[in-house]
Amino acid sequence: MAHTTEGRSQAPRLGAWVEGGSTVRWRVWAPGHKGVDVVLYDAEDRVLRKLPLTPEADGCFGAALPDLGEGARYKLSVDGGDPFPDPWSRSQPKGVHGPSEVVSADHGWTDSHWKGPDPQALVIYEVHVGTATPEGTFEAFIPKLAHLRELGVNTLELLPLASFPGARNWGYDGVDLFAPQATYGGPKGLRKLIDAAHAHGLAVLIDAVYNHFGPDGNYLRAYSPHYFTGKHHTPWGDAVNYDSEGSRFVRSLVLSNVEMWIRDYHADGLRLDAAHAIVDDGQPHLLAEIVERAHAAGSGRRVVVIAEDERNERKLVTPASEGGYGLDGVWADDLHHQLRRAFAGDHEGYYQDYTGSAEDLAATLRQGWFYTGQKSKNLGHARGTDPKGLGPWHFVHCIQNHDQVGNRPFGNRLAEDVSPAAYRAMSTLLLLSPFTPLLFMGQEWNARTPFLYFTDHNAELGKLVTEGRRKEFAGFSRFKGEEVPDPQARDTFTRSTLDWDELDGVDARGVHTLYKELLRLRATEPVLTSKQGTHDARALGPDAFVLERRAEGDTLLVIVNLRGSLVHTLPPHASAGIVAWSENPRYGGTVEGSPLTGNVVRLEGPSAAVVKLRE
Repeated sequence: MAHTTEGRSQAPRLGAWVEGGSTVRWRVWAPGHKGVDVVLYDAEDRVLRKLPLTPEADGCFGAALPDLGEGARYKLSVDGGDPFPDPWSRSQPKGVHGPSEVVSADHGWTDSHWKGPDPQALVIYEVHVGTATPEGTFEAFIPKLAHLRELGVNTLELLPLASFPGARNWGYDGVDLFAPQATYGGPKGLRKLIDAAHAHGLAVLIDAVYNHFGPDGNYLRAYSPHYFTGKHHTPWGDAVNYDSEGSRFVRSLVLSNVEMWIRDYHADGLRLDAAHAIVDDGQPHLLAEIVERAHAAGSGRRVVVIAEDERNERKLVTPASEGGYGLDGVWADDLHHQLRRAFAGDHEGYYQDYTGSAEDLAATLRQGWFYTGQKSKNLGHARGTDPKGLGPWHFVHCIQNHDQVGNRPFGNRLAEDVSPAAYRAMSTLLLLSPFTPLLFMGQEWNARTPFLYFTDHNAELGKLVTEGRRKEFAGFSRFKGEEVPDPQARDTFTRSTLDWDELDGVDARGVHTLYKELLRLRATEPVLTSKQGTHDARALGPDAFVLERRAEGDTLLVIVNLRGSLVHTLPPHASAGIVAWSENPRYGGTVEGSPLTGNVVRLEGPSAAVVKLRE
């Protein structure tokens, strides 16, 4: 089925905005309703007046009010009913149930020099704004930007910013897509952070959730039943309506939001949450339109769109000219899962699909993901497609991220499940592979603070969330008899706050040095920076493997030992030199001398060695 012309064309502008300096114009989509009123409020939430909107085409209502300007607060009343916030609101200063606020896109930007990120050279640092600093705001994170730039990161990825209920949330329960969370600092704070990031040479990606909307503060159905469809179902209930009656306006909700982040906030792109749950049977698929709109909104700046998608589907990053969606990158979690199985022994749930063997790790590194069409035991059906020919930079790899940490019942980071030596070896592989590395905040010093699942819902919904969270882990053998932390408890949130003082510790400094030096190597070593380079990987017996990076006649080997002793002889005709080894004492390791003697590499226990060969 193809979208109708009505389904594909752009809907009229919705929401509230300032025209001519002080006139505020509203437009609301409420098909099937008799009338819509704007209810204006003062700063104390007292009603000032009501403004009836005039019926327009396509089920819209609109009007303008002069001499009002930015800062006006309002709600919308449909058919004389209780007033609700505007679902297209640009600001919710008192939360998702409070009045909406009129804001302009004006900001004294200082980033006119900024050209955007190179999608083939990203080093991504994932940040949850609320727990990245004790203050939990956009502006409080600005002083940390120098640390990230010095580290070698070049891209921030901010977990979802759309207004969510309460003051504490991961952000995936957002309901006001256009309104940056007030407790983080709202629109002004976000603009300041992005402007400062660009001054430090850092790109900013925003995590956007278009596969579902949160339950609390979601007033979309008050305006139109067409925001959702019973034609498709998702884990969150009825799907967002992207391909049925009224979908033109729903698609516009998303596409206008995409444009806003990039045009009005100067964001450098998006990370799309759970793209596999964005259901659209029409053509063009919403994902392809998101990419097109995002790139166009950059107005000459480079813009990056990356999707989280569990399907291992090459179509996601295949250019639109070849029938794909044209995304710049996709999260590819198979390497993470193989490494967790190898070093931490995880085997339940989706980990049953992975062996963690040297052979399977090498296959994952050769391909970008492991599943290319094999049957998944966990899913009960085939998964994946052949990624042959796709550039490795399209694949975003990690050894931990917000999901892999926070979806554990106690929010424990990788450090609690693997040895320090294994952590250094895994980090070495991640940072020197040809794939796009993603770091979770604090990973660069092996942070010990947990990242728990936390919410701040109303009491009724909060009780259900707490009960559901504890039920979720009741069947996992390793958690039986232990009480999963209450997501609603404030302590669950505060315990998740990153402790930057850990950087002063001896162990943290060693890991931090490892990350800085390897990221510097990634950015300066010709073998690693060449866009014409190739790579390969193979097992070195049952307990070790090697990743080979080749360019300009040279080869860089990342040799990783999983366990036991490794003695590996390099080609006799090559001139070999050690570049780094994970057990170097400067990184917190215990091996004083180089693991390379002549052309023989010796590794003991979990460890990695980086060797350069010249023919």
